[in-house]
Amino acid sequence: MKKLYWIIGSIFVCAGLAIGIVFWKFQKEIKKDDPEYIVQFIKEHKADKNISVAIQYNQQHWVELNNKEPLPLASTVKIIIAIAYAQQAADGRINPQQQVSLKDLETFYIPKTDGGAHDAWITNLNLNGKGSVPLSEVANGMIAYSSNANTEYLMHVLGLENINNVLTQLDVEGHEPLYPIVGALYIPAQLMAEKNLTKKETLTVMRDMDMTEYRERALSIHANWVEHPLTKEERAKAQKMLNMDIQKVWSDRLIRATTNDYISILEKLNSKNYFSENVHKYLDPVMEQLMKNPKNQEWLTHAGQKGGSTAFVLTLAAYAKDKGGNQTEIAFFANNLNTLEQIKLSNSMNSFQLKFLTDDKFRMRLKRELSEL
Repeated sequence: MKKLYWIIGSIFVCAGLAIGIVFWKFQKEIKKDDPEYIVQFIKEHKADKNISVAIQYNQQHWVELNNKEPLPLASTVKIIIAIAYAQQAADGRINPQQQVSLKDLETFYIPKTDGGAHDAWITNLNLNGKGSVPLSEVANGMIAYSSNANTEYLMHVLGLENINNVLTQLDVEGHEPLYPIVGALYIPAQLMAEKNLTKKETLTVMRDMDMTEYRERALSIHANWVEHPLTKEERAKAQKMLNMDIQKVWSDRLIRATTNDYISILEKLNSKNYFSENVHKYLDPVMEQLMKNPKNQEWLTHAGQKGGSTAFVLTLAAYAKDKGGNQTEIAFFANNLNTLEQIKLSNSMNSFQLKFLTDDKFRMRLKRELSEL
């Protein structure tokens, strides 16, 4: 009998070890930083209209795939708000040193809806007991940490009409107008209370709602919060409404644009001559977070980027000029991703950019192989 117990125990130990090894290999695989994964992903999804890529190198069209297909931008859209912030700072319409209460920022904050971005920004501020930060730091937190609360606050301060006028200035015809993305997160809770719906019924109404009503509701919620911020209980209730089905509706309705639009914007940012020197005085410290790294300063003249993600989306818009004078613009938008694709793309995107910028053989192979798609 003891021998039987020993055999059974050995079987369980071996099974446990096998499962552990498989799990370890799986974890290692999904966390792998591999620029070739991006290349293969693009090749395998060449017919998928949910994948769009545009890359320029020294004003040459290097890679173009579905570059006129509008896709959800997620946080990459914050580039437009950063430009509006810099323009208004340069014109004297706002004061970048004006103190902003953290409590005012919380007006536009729904916990656990931003991947911890807002909390990470606050943690790294080293406030030493202060309850406020300069407006410039709010803009910095929007780009460097991707705080949605900061984004929505800047929409309030800068004015959505002014922000959307930037799209006209930039001549990006495929870009949808911006609206409050945090305000939109509250629509399900609003509907449920307003119409006395179940969660299932709320989802159906959300899916059937046209974009005009959707935007108007988000705008109305945003405006109402300024005067009547949500209570702690209301925030918690709103957060609980956001199951994966509701999140998918929200993600699918995020502001859309094309990689063609964003290559045009990135080219303007990269040139340093489209916007005035005074605008760049406020824009570059916000957009060019990469240049805070001394190692990047050794080989880059300037570089900036903004990525975005939801559970289903991964986007990136990046520009750079190296000390050899080479200019690069990269726009990559992907929608309807599964969890594994989202994680692997996210983990490999930085190394893909770096390899493109520094490896001539990789760059030429990319042009050759992807131009055939």
